[in-house]
Amino acid sequence: MRRRLVLAVLGAVLAPVLYSYITTMTKPSSLPLSIRSIEWVRANHGAWLVDTVEHYWYSWTAPAPGGPTLKALPAVGVSARSTGKRTGPTQRTVRAYRPPRIASVLRPALPGEGVWQATGLLVRGRPPVFVTTFRPDRVYPRVVAYVAWIDHTRTQLALYPGRYEPPGASPRGPMEVPVSQRARLLATFNSGFTYADGHGGFAVDGQTVKPLQDGMGTVVAYRDGHVDVTTWHGGAQLPRWLVLARQNLPLIVDGGKPNPTLDDSSRWGDTLGSAVRVWRSGVGIDRHGNLIYAAADFQTVRTLAALLIHAGAVRAIELDINPEWPSFITYSSPGGLDPIKLVPNYQQPATRYLVPDDRDFFAVFTRRAGASGFVPFR
Repeated sequence: MRRRLVLAVLGAVLAPVLYSYITTMTKPSSLPLSIRSIEWVRANHGAWLVDTVEHYWYSWTAPAPGGPTLKALPAVGVSARSTGKRTGPTQRTVRAYRPPRIASVLRPALPGEGVWQATGLLVRGRPPVFVTTFRPDRVYPRVVAYVAWIDHTRTQLALYPGRYEPPGASPRGPMEVPVSQRARLLATFNSGFTYADGHGGFAVDGQTVKPLQDGMGTVVAYRDGHVDVTTWHGGAQLPRWLVLARQNLPLIVDGGKPNPTLDDSSRWGDTLGSAVRVWRSGVGIDRHGNLIYAAADFQTVRTLAALLIHAGAVRAIELDINPEWPSFITYSSPGGLDPIKLVPNYQQPATRYLVPDDRDFFAVFTRRAGASGFVPFR
């Protein structure tokens, strides 16, 4: 009798938990079961447990300093192909700014290290997106940083809600790059933390999904097409010039220098502090107003900031972290065809963002002359 009573009580306690888990796992998702299970634990009062396990796991599996350096770097970039209108014989070709080679941190430099490579498509006769790799850390000479540079004068930035992030988005749109816009697609990349973790704002085309917070690092795009990564001081009211805003913690780089609070784990969180080396990604702005995306394994928030500064960023924020999330994908043929992963994320396919994805993301398009800075969801 007592055993039956215990089993009945246990069943009553576990039934809601099992129901929640099963219904969550059977919902549409772009993630494998293992990652969805971890995210379910995190979302159901288990964030402390996931953070603790991640903290100890990544601390135990962190690489030992030193050791042999690499003999070669992964090949990135492809030969350029023309897209859109070419410069006619009566048109004057304007000399475009091109980012300088990223200086080698380790000597001697490896072949191609820090040299920018085109990504397959030309806009007005020039590559609008470049990619490269380099070794960012003398202490860990086998770590590779994957970096992309986006010309703000010939591109247009867009921000799309995912299937579940940000919560409450309406309209949510297709949760992927809209088919109608893929003829202009150049690149896509991951956004920031879930909104339960990052506590930042999200706004697109005058619609606030999550209110913008003062003091937060923010990726913004303007009606005239140019972009910035800055500290937000505008309150929750959206200015008319704003096309999109995505926040994720304070800036990690400001004025070309690391945020002095990066070692303060009470501000950045236990798994965000300097003790844990994991895959991290971030996005910054250079002194010419162009975006710089970077991702690398075995990074702390401080080394990520140093990496972005070395690549040319004067202001930057951290984006999503851990192996399953960083993605930067380029498209070497018009229409979103021939996608190529810059970041070697084995848990995400190159077709990520061409099918519905669980999380919000950025897309980079060819800029159309005279068009609004907003790229429609449809």
